[in-house]
Amino acid sequence: MLRFYNYDIVFAEIPDEVSLAINITNCPNRCKNCHSLWLWEDKGEELNKESLSIILGEYIDSITCVAFMGGDNEPKSVSDLAKSVKERFNKKTAWYSGKEEISKEIDKENFDYIKIGEYKQEYGALKDKNTNQRLYKLKDGKIIEDITYRFWKK
Repeated sequence: MLRFYNYDIVFAEIPDEVSLAINITNCPNRCKNCHSLWLWEDKGEELNKESLSIILGEYIDSITCVAFMGGDNEPKSVSDLAKSVKERFNKKTAWYSGKEEISKEIDKENFDYIKIGEYKQEYGALKDKNTNQRLYKLKDGKIIEDITYRFWKK
């Protein structure tokens, strides 16, 4: 079962989008130097289509994207929720995964953006040009562009 710790409107996670970021708990990745240690625990409220609808009801007119932050313990559930967001609310969807590859358990057509890569302090986060993490823009289930460079200051 997916659980979430909290959610908030964010502006920096997905370029050109006002995103509702939902922080999913029970992260299996355990990245060294993780900045979100509280998301390692299996706690919080259940995240399902009903709870997601309630959350979105509060913010639907203020956002352009729903960003699932985590959920690597249940990628298929994240994919199913993203599909629901696209079908029911006609919003873009994003997934921040800490895995090194896009899960084969998901349907990439359910996402407009996918971030992969665990946080490695020696390479930095997305804003660092040396980062190992990548944010991809997708269309029709295919990666069309690596947009990681959009985080880098010139």
